[in-house]
Amino acid sequence: MTEDPHALFEHWFAEAKASEINDYNAMTLATVDADGQPSARQVLLKGHDARGFVFYTNRGSRKAAALAAHPRAALLFHWKSLRRQIRIEGAVSPVSDAESDAYFASRSRPSQLGAWASDQSRPLSDRAVFEARYAEMEARFADQDVPRPPHWGGYRVAPGQIEFWRDREHRLHERRLFTRAGEGWREGLLYP
Repeated sequence: MTEDPHALFEHWFAEAKASEINDYNAMTLATVDADGQPSARQVLLKGHDARGFVFYTNRGSRKAAALAAHPRAALLFHWKSLRRQIRIEGAVSPVSDAESDAYFASRSRPSQLGAWASDQSRPLSDRAVFEARYAEMEARFADQDVPRPPHWGGYRVAPGQIEFWRDREHRLHERRLFTRAGEGWREGLLYP
């Protein structure tokens, strides 16, 4: 019987949370833009379940433009201290406004204000320009809750495959690959 890769992910993720000093939920997000140019960057996992893996960003950012052009992505979790990594590949779709609103409301007020002040991924002439915009947002939303900007929200990567990699001596690594098969999963091994 094939193991549930989401349950295995949850187990490894819990171990990373207990042992990693910083950003146990950091993952590399790789996309391809409209011209076929690949790009990778670190983002933070903010939710996961059987539907997929969720992160949030400015929907005017470079990564959002790439996802609009090619709604597929790869994720990579690398926990060096545990000598493990997980690779995920799949289709990407925006999360609902309700999910985005709920997560945005859980963020710190400075992070909320920063989402309004930042033109993420666009050129910035001077740090003082951003700081002035941030101050404008502080004044704009003084004495009130900060609503989610319309240009900010989440994306869900629905995995088509998930690979669990465990380091072994002499580069004789263990690699387990789960591939989506209808509503279930097919499991296999890969050579190191």
